[in-house]
Amino acid sequence: MPVPTAEVTETDPNLWLEEVEGEKALAWVRRQNSRSLAVLQADPRYAGFEAAALDALNSKERIPYGTVRDGMVYNFWQDDVNVRGLWRRASLESYATDAPDWETVVDFDRLAADEGKNWVYKGADCLRTLDAPARHCIVSLSDGGKDAVITREFDLGTKAFVEEGFETPEAKQGAAWVDADTLLIASDWGAGTVTQSGYPFIIKRWTRGTPLDAATEVLRGKETDVGVWPMTIELEDGRVLQGGVTSETFFTRSYWWLPDGETAPVRWPIPSKSSPNGIYKGHFLLSLEEDWAPEGQNAAFKSGDLVAFDVETFLETRTLPPVSLVFRPTATQAVNGVAIARGAALLSISDNVVGKVLRLEPGADGWTTAAITLPGTGQAGIAFSDEHETTVFLNYEDFLTPDSLLNYDIATGEVSTLKSLPAKFDTTGLTVEQFFATSKDGTKVPYFLVHRSDIPFDGTTPTLLYGYGGFQVSMNPSYSPVLGRLWLEQGGAYALANIRGGGEFGPQWHQAGLKLHRQRVYDDFIAVGEDLVARKVTTPAHLGIEGGSNGGLLMGVMLNQRPDLWNAVVVQVPLLDMLRYHMLLAGASWVDEYGSPDVPEERAFLETISPYQNFDASTPYPVPFFVTSTKDDRVHPGHARKMAKLFEDAGLPFLYYENVDGGHSAAANQTERAKRSALEFTYLSERLFPALRD
Repeated sequence: MPVPTAEVTETDPNLWLEEVEGEKALAWVRRQNSRSLAVLQADPRYAGFEAAALDALNSKERIPYGTVRDGMVYNFWQDDVNVRGLWRRASLESYATDAPDWETVVDFDRLAADEGKNWVYKGADCLRTLDAPARHCIVSLSDGGKDAVITREFDLGTKAFVEEGFETPEAKQGAAWVDADTLLIASDWGAGTVTQSGYPFIIKRWTRGTPLDAATEVLRGKETDVGVWPMTIELEDGRVLQGGVTSETFFTRSYWWLPDGETAPVRWPIPSKSSPNGIYKGHFLLSLEEDWAPEGQNAAFKSGDLVAFDVETFLETRTLPPVSLVFRPTATQAVNGVAIARGAALLSISDNVVGKVLRLEPGADGWTTAAITLPGTGQAGIAFSDEHETTVFLNYEDFLTPDSLLNYDIATGEVSTLKSLPAKFDTTGLTVEQFFATSKDGTKVPYFLVHRSDIPFDGTTPTLLYGYGGFQVSMNPSYSPVLGRLWLEQGGAYALANIRGGGEFGPQWHQAGLKLHRQRVYDDFIAVGEDLVARKVTTPAHLGIEGGSNGGLLMGVMLNQRPDLWNAVVVQVPLLDMLRYHMLLAGASWVDEYGSPDVPEERAFLETISPYQNFDASTPYPVPFFVTSTKDDRVHPGHARKMAKLFEDAGLPFLYYENVDGGHSAAANQTERAKRSALEFTYLSERLFPALRD
């Protein structure tokens, strides 16, 4: 019989490391940081790596991506002077020039200094209406990068926080504008009002001029839900539908409409595994993550389809109108997202892990799609669109091509380059190839390989393999100056694995690696590693791997299952104790992905893969490098701490670095990002470039 979670809790000798701010735990962290920094920062490459990374991250030659509101482009910018960042704006005309005339909206460095806080900007939600410009915004601020935030109302007209405006204390929370004087808000309302995952499950309606504790409850979920979040939908005539979304699990949701003047919420008649994508010409667009045969209709839709129905008919009848197919991806395609602009609907898809953008249009004979011309066959997406704006920005990049910001003209369909970046690293002689590895069950698993065209194919090329494999997150080609400077320019090769668990080929690719099927994800990654060796790109002595969060779990599993296949393992902000993960921070929200330790069959499987429980002191492990953050309130730093402690107790070599700030990214600003990158690539170079090893 499986050991109950309570017994695991009682018998784990390292539970003290789960005390995030515990004196004993932090003393251990400081010792490990000192030891590891002494090793890595003494390497003659470290200083150059850190300087190169910081130069790339702080470079003024970056595209200032932003959002358009009423003829102004709003952008968040960080550099060596503005460490915490500026929220700034420029007119569309000025933005299109090489040197926009930026106006500062908020200086977060000054705000942090004035208030004695380590503020990290977490975004702004600004009220938009058809008949009034954006002015009221809810700004989210995190102390040190945590997911928990405080929110404050901000006035774009006066460029100041609103005195006695909407303001909330720190919590994992969410808000949605109803109108200029009303918010829907989900927050921590006190004892018994957050889920087991630490998220809110009660939504209240809050009226301007009243205290937060006077807000009126409008929707309630359950403690066992992942969370409940407010949601408003603006119709094309300006009406606002109030509502919320109940996330019963990480992948199942119920959407609710709160009709004006009524107390009982109305559930939208859509599958629990589906995502609304907006309203276009009266059509409610919906992407499916499960097969769907709408009751009473002679129609059957597949997981991955994009469908639509008439929204006004639903609002009048409160029953599901006829559903039509908008787009059905092929076996090698996946719907990435839909964006609505004023006068256009755009669809972003992945086609064999290559990004494409299509324009959608309803007609008497159904929906049509038209491909939008892009610069190449890399990663393309929709950088900005808004139902109130005719401006549409696209972006394009690939492993060797810097970002380009493209303007899409809705009226003519023309695409023009608005901004493009100069090269940030030397790509001379580099090439990109896509290969397919064969996994244990015969599945063909794609991966990209970036390498010098003249590598000898004798197994001597230092190679870094990156993977994630979870939560339907796709790993796409992208341009990284830090990777380019600190690895590719040094002669290393880089591989990106598109393993199951991700979303590269739609919901089925993700669902193939859920719960009891998760070993497929790990088999896929091993298959890619073995394929790199079989092609004589590299050998285990020169092969390193890296992954963060769920990818950190992947790294932990790889340490145990194939320690012979890699010589370096970077384990970033990981999950590693899979028998207690659901009891730590947001872990309970992920049981739909991993399975629950409290369900015997699922626990039995988790026992076979959990890195922490499968550690074996007699195994000849490669020397791992654990990287985490004290302020990460999503994935508990105790995972990395406890796994590293096993290595320490066994007398096995390891490196460990825990950033005291930074949240789930393990870096709160560009300086910390540069430091973390320099540490990681110094470690990889020491392990994988044998000629330079001591």
